[in-house]
Amino acid sequence: MASAPHALPDISIVVPVHDEEGAAPALAREIAAAFAGRAFEILFVDDASRDDTRAALKALSVEIPQLRVLGHRVNAGQSRAVRTGVLAARGAVILTLDGDGQNDPADGPVLVDALLAGPPELGLVGGERVKRQDSAAKKLASRIGNGVRKRLLRDTANDTGCGLKAMRREAFLRLPYFDHIHRYLPALMLREGYQVEFRPVNHRHRQTGQSKYTNLGRLMASLSDLCGMIWLQSRARNPGGVDE
Repeated sequence: MASAPHALPDISIVVPVHDEEGAAPALAREIAAAFAGRAFEILFVDDASRDDTRAALKALSVEIPQLRVLGHRVNAGQSRAVRTGVLAARGAVILTLDGDGQNDPADGPVLVDALLAGPPELGLVGGERVKRQDSAAKKLASRIGNGVRKRLLRDTANDTGCGLKAMRREAFLRLPYFDHIHRYLPALMLREGYQVEFRPVNHRHRQTGQSKYTNLGRLMASLSDLCGMIWLQSRARNPGGVDE
């Protein structure tokens, strides 16, 4: 039996969306089906879409009582949309996934269960996409970017661009916030003293809409972000735990 809409959820699924009217409703139904029988909520955060994404999602509230729709008044980017969702979430465990439908919601429970089975120090279990359904140019750019980032930050992650991530809400809220933080969550978790793990996940073709990023745009943002991340790591001092 699905969880009652008024019950306090254990799991909050956070999905940032921008101009995803074609993909979002079907994705919401898939998420609800994947987590049926568990205490969950779904938070779609509409980042000031110019189409009817928000209206299409709100129309599903009767069909999916666990669905909550939040909306930015001004476009603020994917990382801010994720943070908005986490701040509003009522579950202790957060699952994030992209709103374009390329992440498979069926992989969500696997990541969540891996997180829950781990020690309290396990802060994040991230997905690593196998058989990526992207253009050759995008896959090449991603492989180069991931390699450079992994070498410089030593975050052990092969694919930080995968939107599927299970995290402890408390751990996420301890991290310093900046734009594009969603690409550096493993490194930031390690910086804060948490452990991170990864699991292979499915990747699907985009059926509607178009990517919000270009390879050049990602590169320019990544150069600045990497410099900032290297500085953050250089200023970290971890106490190794606290005793009372």
